[in-house]
Amino acid sequence: MALKITVIGTGYLGATHAAALAELGFEVLGLDVVPEKIDMLRRGEVPMYEPGLQELLRKHVAGIEGSTGRLRFTTDYAEVAAFGEVHFVCVNTPQRHGEYAADMSYVDAAIASLAPHLTGPALVVGKSTVPVGSAERLAAYLSAHAPAGEDAELAWNPEFLREGFAVQDTLHPDRIVVGVRSDRAEKLLREVYATPVGEGTPFVVTDFPTAELVKTSANSFLATKISFINAMAEVCEAAGGDVARLAEAIGYDDRIGRKFLRAGIGFGGGCLPKDIRAFMARAGELGADQALTFLREIDSINMRQRGQMVELARQALGGGPFLGKRVAVLGASFKPDSDDVRDSPALNVAGQIHLQGGQVTVYDPKGMENARRLFPTLGYARSALDAVRGADVVLHLTEWREFRELDPAALGEVAAARVILDGRNALDPELWRQAGWTYRAMGRPTA
Repeated sequence: MALKITVIGTGYLGATHAAALAELGFEVLGLDVVPEKIDMLRRGEVPMYEPGLQELLRKHVAGIEGSTGRLRFTTDYAEVAAFGEVHFVCVNTPQRHGEYAADMSYVDAAIASLAPHLTGPALVVGKSTVPVGSAERLAAYLSAHAPAGEDAELAWNPEFLREGFAVQDTLHPDRIVVGVRSDRAEKLLREVYATPVGEGTPFVVTDFPTAELVKTSANSFLATKISFINAMAEVCEAAGGDVARLAEAIGYDDRIGRKFLRAGIGFGGGCLPKDIRAFMARAGELGADQALTFLREIDSINMRQRGQMVELARQALGGGPFLGKRVAVLGASFKPDSDDVRDSPALNVAGQIHLQGGQVTVYDPKGMENARRLFPTLGYARSALDAVRGADVVLHLTEWREFRELDPAALGEVAAARVILDGRNALDPELWRQAGWTYRAMGRPTA
């Protein structure tokens, strides 16, 4: 008989994980403490944009015509405990206000709310990104506060989702990492992930600290690659080189690879920035802060890119103040195929220019509503063409496919000046120049 699984927390990670588990054939019960979110999910709607997720939900949510009915939602911890044999904790760990450290209050609250209802054997599986050492503490709390005692086990199973590819990454992960303390916990998680493991996905079994460190170290490495190529872009600006050609050349080296070597305005979102900062904070608590001092510079390089884009825009407008200048910004989400605007470099640049007197108009295919909530004083357009209309300079700041497929000639007809700054090095310079545009990209002064 198939396992019954619960998912606690139905945000980006939890909603995706719950839908994917239903797709894998399990009976799933999702829980959230926000009733409005549960109501949306019961209708087969998602509170965020993620390609393929809503379709997957509607395929399995109980009560929707034609669905399998394998996926239900609740706000009741007692119902969750009575239903499930394996409980995945998928709540958020944001950056603590005013600090680098992670805010563990949501994870702690989820465990504290679940534990009193666990009267029989159960496996609680953390998927949230947490400071190393958290699993040890939570395991002790669980066995002390659950009526089942030590039969209420903990395991740690970090997530590696890429926004825009979350459904694919959940159903067909490139690796599965589990931190466990018993053969029973490992056996249950092998049962949960039997389908992807059967397809060849590596299944890595570790202790708690290693499982916790895998996610933060992976994100730190990716952040390092991005900031490295952005540092090389600064050198190329000074030396008259072309960072895109530089990245292509070093990317052919198998030891380096080509991924994450596109220079631009840097990384953002709800994961990389807060994860590397929390990693630094935890290393300091452990007395290993010297090991991660390089991450402080990685963070600094990343944030500096945004200011450099603002300065590039200023120079494109003649080097004077932005006051009275009309600036079109293509992009609001922190990356394409997402409506996530948390710590968005694109919106940060737009906001800086706006604060300096520029008349900024933003367009994004999916992130407009979230952007308006965060930056209500910016201007917003219904299309790229409307955003560019009357603009003195155009900034390309999120590399949506829609922007790569724009007609430069059509945009040139409505722009006040044909000047485009490519903050993502994703557009075709020759195509834009042939349409009469002055094209400029970060780290490519001669391209």
